[in-house]
Amino acid sequence: MSKLIIPGSYQPILSVYETQRAIGDIKRIFEQKLSSALNLMRVSAPLFVESGSGLNDDLNGIERPVEFDLLETGSYAQIVQSLAKWKRIALHKYGIPVGEGLYTDMNAVRRDEEMDNLHSIYVDQWDWEKVIDRTERNIEYLKETVEKIVGAICDTEEEIGKRYLDGKAAARLCRVVSFVTSQELEDMYPELSPKERENEYVKKHRTAFIMQIGGLLRSGIRHDGRAPDYDDWTLNGDILFWNELLECAFEISSMGIRVDEKALDGQLTMAGCDNRRNLPYHKQLLGGGLPLAIGGGIGQSRLCMLFLKKAHIGEVQSSIWDKDTLSGCESTGIKLL
Repeated sequence: MSKLIIPGSYQPILSVYETQRAIGDIKRIFEQKLSSALNLMRVSAPLFVESGSGLNDDLNGIERPVEFDLLETGSYAQIVQSLAKWKRIALHKYGIPVGEGLYTDMNAVRRDEEMDNLHSIYVDQWDWEKVIDRTERNIEYLKETVEKIVGAICDTEEEIGKRYLDGKAAARLCRVVSFVTSQELEDMYPELSPKERENEYVKKHRTAFIMQIGGLLRSGIRHDGRAPDYDDWTLNGDILFWNELLECAFEISSMGIRVDEKALDGQLTMAGCDNRRNLPYHKQLLGGGLPLAIGGGIGQSRLCMLFLKKAHIGEVQSSIWDKDTLSGCESTGIKLL
């Protein structure tokens, strides 16, 4: 069931025409700043991968990928849900050295995604991946990378604000990142749900990186779901900013240092996914055949929403919406693309 939040007295700052121009500038500017900050080159990426290859991201393990048959080959393919695994294969295939990486436009269809102000069945993000040395598989390197990404985001916001907002939106993103683990959040707010904990913490700290997502907390629940075969659950996290307009913690990126052989072995068992060990990707990784890496995804439409002070993701991307969302937005002046 869709959920629609209408901020009180909401009026878009930009027209649809101005919004489209601004989206183009955001994407160009941020790509340059991200690639410069992390030493990444742009590559082309697939829209679909072979079914049964183990390359598709299964997200929380319950989302159904869009699958179709190929007339010429008689095989099946799946539209990607993210490129978390494909990127690591690409690092190896392209011979990218330690200290360098890649980024690409990732367009996905997540047909089981909920529909609300922040979620759509169409997902667009910058997927990036970087080769690291084993000595860099630590919290310090993870935090340094997070701070570089936040710096690129804030630098882009400043440029876009000068070009398009002309001082109409006083609030600016906080460059100082507050780091906290999911267990520390549970200890701080044991009576709250994981999402409520995020809201309380990010409202206070403005910009946060919530670490160690995927494993069980001491309460026996997970802060959030994570597939067991890309992020190391002890070395990952989400970047969140406080969204003044929607009054909520606003996730921009899920990222982390990727599993090595040991972490993958343990997480497959913990997640009850030992059946994946014989898939081509997993066999290659368990055998030490892929480079060590750090990577993640950064939401394109989410970033545009945040920079342009938009109330609904449909104001910055074209998608399909249910009747309640369409009528609710139309009646309150939210112009869906």
